[in-house]
Amino acid sequence: MTTMLAATVLGTPDPPALADFYRALLGWQEVEREPGWVRLRAPGQERPGLSFQGESDHTPPVWPPRPHTQQMQAHLDIQVDDLETETERARALGATVEEHQPQERVRVMRDPHGHLFCLFLPGA
Repeated sequence: MTTMLAATVLGTPDPPALADFYRALLGWQEVEREPGWVRLRAPGQERPGLSFQGESDHTPPVWPPRPHTQQMQAHLDIQVDDLETETERARALGATVEEHQPQERVRVMRDPHGHLFCLFLPGA
């Protein structure tokens, strides 16, 4: 039996809008778009991909985590060559920088719908 991770799926109240953010951030291609579903892939690769599904009651996680609050169950790690430049580019696309930053070579951010993601430098 052969297995492979095919995609990561993020729940969001507006899949097309969030897919547009990540398409611009990552430079990926859109391969499928329906009202409640969008799928992206890296150029030249079919899988793994990043998909977005409609969830009208999505609740963003609390960061840093605190007991009895919505916990982060997953996040995306995105490697960059220039942390400051890519942080500003992500902000220009609609992301926000979190106040709590636990590592120097990593930037914890939120996408426009509240999902946490990290930009990081090689070796971090």
